[in-house]
Parts: sequence; structure tokens; C-alpha cells
Amino acid sequence: MKKIMYLVCAVILTAAPSAKAQFVVTDPANLASGILNSANEIVQTSSTVSNVVKNFKEVEKVYKQGKEYYDKLQAVNNLVKDARKVQQTVLLVGDVSQMYVQNFGKMLNDPNFSPQELAAIANGYSALLGESTELLKELKQIVSSTNLSLNDKERMDIIDRVYKEVKEYHSLVRYYTNKNISVSYLRAKKKNDAKRVFELYGTPNQKYW
Repeated sequence: MKKIMYLVCAVILTAAPSAKAQFVVTDPANLASGILNSANEIVQTSSTVSNVVKNFKEVEKVYKQGKEYYDKLQAVNNLVKDARKVQQTVLLVGDVSQMYVQNFGKMLNDPNFSPQELAAIANGYSALLGESTELLKELKQIVSSTNLSLNDKERMDIIDRVYKEVKEYHSLVRYYTNKNISVSYLRAKKKNDAKRVFELYGTPNQKYW
């Protein structure tokens, strides 16, 4: 069991595509917090479209800096069950960030949303990112803690709970994205301009919605 917990800690703090190629240690909780902090800047300084765009570029920058980490972590195989649960939790938070960065970036170029609506959408994403990030911090604390008040089963139970909750937020972000894109599509359809939405986001069969 101690071996399992060692692997769990290793997954959340580092990633290696093979035994021969080691990847630089990265803290996924800090990475997620960096994306969240940049996202919060959009909410706090969203008085103009230029401010929203400027701050979103910072979000993209932080996410791109961490994308290699998520890609390397995705390539890690042959983990024990519980370590894989931790890996998948981290990757879900990474996917939440990716959905936000990719889709909100497109929404900034969507004429069907007003500046006020973009600020509101950013606020929604920020809230969902915040909850996911807090869960990731909790996971980090559990797998790296030396607190003897928790036995192995209790730790594993918490890991399972955090995984399930992060998965729910992942689904919420996907749903939130779908609904916002659908609003744009309906508005474009009324203007006989649905083609523009499809060119921006892709067709319903190609994308999340």
C-alpha cells in the first residue's frame, strides 16, 4: 500500500512518458491556480472589450506554458489503479482549462455576444475553474500529507470523491460551453448567418454542442 501511495504522489507532482525520459517536476495545483488567477483578472477588469482581450491573452499564455505538462502526463501508462485515478483527476482539470481557453477565445471574436455578456461568461468560467482548482489543491494535500490520522482506505476514499466531483465540474463546463455556443447559433440563425458560427466553432457534430 505504501508503494501505491508513493506512485500516487509521483503522478501528481511529476510526469514521465517513459522510464528513460524524465519530465521537469510541475505542481498541477499551482498551474491551475495560475490559470484561475488570470481568468479572474478578466472578471475584475472587464469594463472594455480591449481589457477582456488583453487579460485573456495572459490566460492563454499561462495555459500554453502548462500544456506540455498535461501532454506528458497523458502519456504516462502502466500505473496502478489508484495512481491512475489521481492522474485522471489532474487531466480533467487540465481539460477544463482547455475548454475554457479554446472556446472563450472564440467567443471573443463572436459578434453575437455583447461586451457585458462576454464578461458574464468569463465570470461563469472563472467560478467553475475555481471549484475545480480547489478540489485539485485538496487532492494534492491528501496524497502528499504525512498526517497519520488518515489510513490508506480513508485517503483512497477521498481521492475517489475528489475525482467524482472534478468529473462533475468537467461536465458542467462542457454543458456551460455548449449552452453559450447554442445562444450564439440561435442568434445567428435569426440573422441568416449560421454559417459564421459554424466556421468559428465547428458544426454540432464536430464540437462539444
